Amino acid sequence: MMSLNQKNELAQVVEESTLPIEHNGGDGWTILHGDTLQIIRAFKTQVFDALITDPPYASGGWKPAEKNRTTTQKYSSMDPKNAPPDFDGDNRDQRSWTRWMAEWLYDARKACKPGAPVCLFIDWRQYPSITDALQWAGWIWRGCVVWDKMTSRPQKGRFRQQSEYVVWGSNGPMPVSRPVGCLPGVFRYANPQNRTHVTEKPLQLMRDLVKICVPGGRILDPFCGAGTTVLAARLEGYEAVGIEVTDAYYKLGSDRVRFALEAQSETAK
Repeated sequence: MMSLNQKNELAQVVEESTLPIEHNGGDGWTILHGDTLQIIRAFKTQVFDALITDPPYASGGWKPAEKNRTTTQKYSSMDPKNAPPDFDGDNRDQRSWTRWMAEWLYDARKACKPGAPVCLFIDWRQYPSITDALQWAGWIWRGCVVWDKMTSRPQKGRFRQQSEYVVWGSNGPMPVSRPVGCLPGVFRYANPQNRTHVTEKPLQLMRDLVKICVPGGRILDPFCGAGTTVLAARLEGYEAVGIEVTDAYYKLGSDRVRFALEAQSETAK
């Protein structure tokens, strides 16, 4: 397992002409600091076995004034003084967001091996657009996984909005002979308490989801936020490369992954 933290080791996945890129990492993982649209073009071809990510939804409202609120205002009821930092890239309108998604997904596909799975978190508002973007970028759309959050704010006379979704597909044909078992189509996990990131996903959910990747493979998360996917991948025995543009989350995510893995290592002794 390479450390992915030194220049000569990072060069296994990134074109050397683009180095140095600010990064932080350790044994089998690294988080790159910068804009996904720029960094993703620096990857070598066919170096990732899976793409699993939670991109900015650019959702949380119908009117421009609602969409242009801060991410804490849109996705959290916490007091701003106690809320996690806001994150970048969540203020696009639907057409701009769809174009942006298609653009980075196109470049990401070139960095993924044939047959590599792709898993993208999304809410109901942007579900139609993300399936368009995925297919425009050349991926095969294969279905939808449901994340049942089990709780939600009740609204009389309406269905509860207690689910988010994982749109998934593959980079071309996906042989059933891959050494991967049958995964559930519905995951039931409550939102994590004491979140580091305002839209943080449960760690156990991500540990279950990364198992779509072939054993020991290398997983890319272009929007790694608090580092949950990177951490889940390492805990399940995968290599992981994340990208994060927001300064606060680049530091928070890197520290979180490092401390969690160090704690696990100490416990295992």
